[in-house]
Amino acid sequence: MLALKPSTSSLHRRLGLAGLLLAFTLPLQAEINTTPETHEESTSAAQELPLEELRNFAEVYERIKQAYVHEVDDRELLNNAIRGMLSGLDPHSDYLEPEAFQELRESTQGEFGGLGIEIGVEEGYIKVISPLDGTPASRAGIQPQDLIIRINDTSTRDLSLDRAIELMRGEPGSSLKLTILREDAGQPFEVELTRDLIRTASVRQELLEEGYGYLRISQFQTRSGEETLEALEKLKQENTGPLQGLILDLRNNPGGVLQAAADVSDVFLDGGLIVYTQGRLPDTEMRFEASPGDALQGVPLVVLINSGSASASEILAGALQDHQRAIIMGTPSFGKGSVQTVLPLNNDRALKMTTALYYTPNGRSIQADGIHPDIPVINAQITPLQERNGPREADLEGHLQRPESEEQEAGGTPRLTSPEDYPVNEALNLLKGLNLYNQRS
Repeated sequence: MLALKPSTSSLHRRLGLAGLLLAFTLPLQAEINTTPETHEESTSAAQELPLEELRNFAEVYERIKQAYVHEVDDRELLNNAIRGMLSGLDPHSDYLEPEAFQELRESTQGEFGGLGIEIGVEEGYIKVISPLDGTPASRAGIQPQDLIIRINDTSTRDLSLDRAIELMRGEPGSSLKLTILREDAGQPFEVELTRDLIRTASVRQELLEEGYGYLRISQFQTRSGEETLEALEKLKQENTGPLQGLILDLRNNPGGVLQAAADVSDVFLDGGLIVYTQGRLPDTEMRFEASPGDALQGVPLVVLINSGSASASEILAGALQDHQRAIIMGTPSFGKGSVQTVLPLNNDRALKMTTALYYTPNGRSIQADGIHPDIPVINAQITPLQERNGPREADLEGHLQRPESEEQEAGGTPRLTSPEDYPVNEALNLLKGLNLYNQRS
């Protein structure tokens, strides 16, 4: 059970849709509470308005309306003006129209209404890569390699992947019809499906070898803390004894929900400050602290980062580094240390606006600097050198045969990591070295 202790009592309200704290290469988010201005404050603000600049704005607006080569809709001009105001502030403030706002919610919550199907494009048609277990696509018998030639009444011939995804997603409980072409079926056939709530996993795990686990977080979603605990439990079950070391891979993780970064930090920390934020308004100042109990019980931990590790990834890496709970390996991270607030507007639109900076437990701001690894390791792959082809025992005439009982079967399940992944191999060697040192000391 994760028990984070933010110092502000209004955290649950703040973490509602109106105040989702994110930590992407885009933003980190918080909620701002605004109260109606008093008459005096309103009068004072009005007196301070830059009237000359407002006249310039009105004049430019009118000139565009009159003289631009094409007629421009008023709504388009005003929306462009809003976008311009926000984009001129910093790279992470933005005006979210309904589609972008919905995509942001889906990506951070890790769930959406759909069919549970991974697709690609082949010869101009939509091809099924794999249906997810327990989803409408799986229950309807959709198979890998199936070609989807129609979605309802829309032909998928030369249809973009994004458009196909848009057509197949929708409200849970709503239905749609797919026309499938299967290699051994002869004729196309129709399948009617009912959309369901699809959850995407942000955490995956693998046992690299006996005693040493690998955990990859692709993005910080609302359930990433719970998924991390579940992944650790699976690693412990796969291993015959206790884990001796863990690699936590945050490379190319763009960030996500701030609360999720704090949740995952809490999994590995035995108390103490995780992160705090500071801004102009009191509601943007928060502190997140870890509860007692380290799920790994002090087992050595190596965190991999690179220039694609941003925001929430940097919060986690920074907290583990400041508490000396993990060794950080790789290359300097992205360096996004700002907090954005998502403020819903009417008509399913929202403002995403920078409102604060965040700091690691030791008070470091990583803005435009990043997390610097304890051990620099470049992103590379291992390329085996060709050995001289000298004679081996098996080449000698009359050599003894290997006992059949010792023959090993080849094969196995596909791996998350590649044997040629240099940083992963270096992290694994470091964990082994740490354990060997601890055993001898």
